[in-house]
Amino acid sequence: MEELLADLKSGYEQAVVALRRETAKIRTGRANPNILDGLRVDYYGTPTPVMQIAAVKVADARMITIQPWEKNMIAPIEKAIMASDLGLNPSNDGTLIRLPVPALTGERRKEFTKQAKDLGEKTKIAIRNQRRDMNDMLKSMQKDGDITEDELKKGLTKVQEMTDEVTKKIDEVVAEKEKEIME
Repeated sequence: MEELLADLKSGYEQAVVALRRETAKIRTGRANPNILDGLRVDYYGTPTPVMQIAAVKVADARMITIQPWEKNMIAPIEKAIMASDLGLNPSNDGTLIRLPVPALTGERRKEFTKQAKDLGEKTKIAIRNQRRDMNDMLKSMQKDGDITEDELKKGLTKVQEMTDEVTKKIDEVVAEKEKEIME
């Protein structure tokens, strides 16, 4: 049973890490290279992450610079940025792409906080599904005689405690992102 609980804890931790990674992609008023994580560029017929074909840097609080390792990749990178839903307008000087990050309007801030809440809710659903599967597994183990009824109750209590703990972490991550967006 300890092994199962360790697996559950690992699954919960992975869900929180995935949530952090996804919320990092949500644009705030500041320049953050993570907003380009989902951006794929046509690199000789293969969709490739922009981070693999260019150096992406934050020049200042409102500017991201992208310097492709091959000059002929400037146009495809610009095209991919324009086609994405990032809402950014790239400009280039032949060797470097500049991405000015505009200040967020109140309406856009609300959209992004809603997006962060949705990601948090999806993560909570995944956590609840893991909890349900674990509870079913423990109940079937008790039915098969592998664990006693007392061990089942302790196991179910432990699973619920772990779930409550990770739900609190998820709420903290979402609240942190909302605060960052509203700044």
